[in-house]
Amino acid sequence: MLHFELALACEVFASAPAAVTVPWYDVTVCGPVAVRVGRFMLEPDGGLDRLPHAGTVIVPALADIDDAPPPDLVEAVRAAHEAGARIVSLCTGAFVLAAAGLLDGLRATTHWAHTGELAARHPRVKVDPDVLYVDNGSVLTSAGKAAAMDLCLHLVRGDHGSAVANVVARRLVVPPHRPGGQAQFVTTPVPAPDDHPLAELLAWTMRRLDQPLTVEDLARRANMSSRHLARHFRSATGTTPLQWLLTQRIRRAQELLETTNDSIDAIAASAGMGTATTLRRHFHRTIGVPPGHLPPNIPPLTAALRNRAPVTKSAS
Repeated sequence: MLHFELALACEVFASAPAAVTVPWYDVTVCGPVAVRVGRFMLEPDGGLDRLPHAGTVIVPALADIDDAPPPDLVEAVRAAHEAGARIVSLCTGAFVLAAAGLLDGLRATTHWAHTGELAARHPRVKVDPDVLYVDNGSVLTSAGKAAAMDLCLHLVRGDHGSAVANVVARRLVVPPHRPGGQAQFVTTPVPAPDDHPLAELLAWTMRRLDQPLTVEDLARRANMSSRHLARHFRSATGTTPLQWLLTQRIRRAQELLETTNDSIDAIAASAGMGTATTLRRHFHRTIGVPPGHLPPNIPPLTAALRNRAPVTKSAS
């Protein structure tokens, strides 16, 4: 097991941010025996038999993928899934899920260096090497390192809403949201605040999401041609200017839905969507539910609470 992904999951789920006043996750580290993780010895809180009693099971990265995952681990993860748990893998933890048959017929990902091996060993898995994470509902997989953080924040966002996920991200000093479909490898996934050519433009755009903006407007502001701007956007964010702008508007709409009592029409205008119809179409396409499924008069900390308890398990 690799300690980075395990520590990352514990950091996100084990303690609630100060601003969160609703019940948070109850984290238990599970494994058959104590295991050395880097220079440290990790003593699990309980055995693998506790996995089927969890709401969410998180399988961190395996230190060595040359050998098949331990059979007792594979069986425990399969049993947890059959019991109704949400199963999440971080990085090469996907090999455990695949061995348990949980990824058969589904899209999945892992660290880009190991996607070929995952596909070769498990041909029934639709391995996607070009994304940060894949959410299949009850089974989720992520690429490595930073993408594991993205998936953990995605889980918090789904359970508690984007406002809470943003609080967690600020505490950890990480970007609050990178879409799962973003490429695993881009030159600069998160632009530095001061020294990147798009830094001022992105901040300027975020202050004007309620205004009609075109690629030409952005290019003019950045003193670039539209083609030059598109190259910078692709390098910095892994996507196009228009797709980035749409993502920011959807995020703004989601936050307003969770934190205000504004009508759908007012939120559509504030997010630069124009009309409620346009907002509903893009929201449903991106989030998977229409905006009305996040009632604006429900406090953000409880808007999407599913009362799940992640179990971070030790893949020894």
